[in-house]
Amino acid sequence: MNKIILATVSALALGAVAAQAQDYPTKEIQGIIQWGAGGSTDTVMRAVTPHAEEVLGGTVVMQNVTGGVGAIALNNVESADADGYTLLMGAENPLLYKVMGLGDKDYGDFIPVDLLARGTAILVANNDAPFDDYAGMMQYIKDNPGELKLGATGPGGLPSVITAMMDTVEGKLDVISVPYDGDGPALTALQGGAIDVMPAVLGASIEGIRAGTMKPLAIFDTEASDKLPDVPTIVSENEAYGAYLPWGPFFGVFVKEGTPDDVVAKLSDAFKQGAENADFVKLMDERGFTMMNISGDEAEEFLTNWQQNTAWLLQDAGLTSASPEEFGIEKPAE
Repeated sequence: MNKIILATVSALALGAVAAQAQDYPTKEIQGIIQWGAGGSTDTVMRAVTPHAEEVLGGTVVMQNVTGGVGAIALNNVESADADGYTLLMGAENPLLYKVMGLGDKDYGDFIPVDLLARGTAILVANNDAPFDDYAGMMQYIKDNPGELKLGATGPGGLPSVITAMMDTVEGKLDVISVPYDGDGPALTALQGGAIDVMPAVLGASIEGIRAGTMKPLAIFDTEASDKLPDVPTIVSENEAYGAYLPWGPFFGVFVKEGTPDDVVAKLSDAFKQGAENADFVKLMDERGFTMMNISGDEAEEFLTNWQQNTAWLLQDAGLTSASPEEFGIEKPAE
């Protein structure tokens, strides 16, 4: 008799879950943006989400939750129910949390709903900086040790990876690192003269460059950008950078592991269609982002490769607090 009751209860519970997934969403969805307003992640998420909402037939209320190089936002979502009503709208940083000592969670604890786009890194300077190109910056650092103020977003953030590349190629840079909660606030500080140079995402800085409120020094890629064709690549400044490129940040929507498959499928379809919207595609192109729009196994493979390459780059530069090997992150083949 007890077995029959248990079986009935289990069947009812499974039926309720199936109905919930079929009717999803029945209430507002919370979208937790990992970085501050005006930055790359914020720009991508606020541009694509209205289009995804139309497909989903629901409302996503977005909120910027900053701090801990995005770890506070990640922990916020990880502590919520795995029901699809709390989305993590993030960038690449969680894949480095373990090796940087920032936490014991990463995207392995989440399901990628959609990896929307990837970006290119660029080095930009305040207009009043006493140099106009990469070589001039390096000479200034050499002649004025400990004076150049370099913007940062914390361990594992894009600036830390770019700085690791520069330290590896050029030797340890004697500069002052000034932290901010994302490239949006940092670029505002750059334009105001609080810092001299900022490694940032091209998509977040391109409007300022076009408006003449900051000056570009070099793009961290092997090929010039068609959006800023006159800006040299870092490889043309020093070909040794070619060993670490191409490299760049990415932006995606995630849900907690354990979220029902039907809910994940609905979300993935909504964001996939949202990312195909002509207005979103146009904005990404204008800002210098490269469309990805991938999910499932393709997204998982991309995350694995990105984590391996970047974690070992930081390890080789001596910037990690623990070896990637400790977390089963394999070293990329030479």
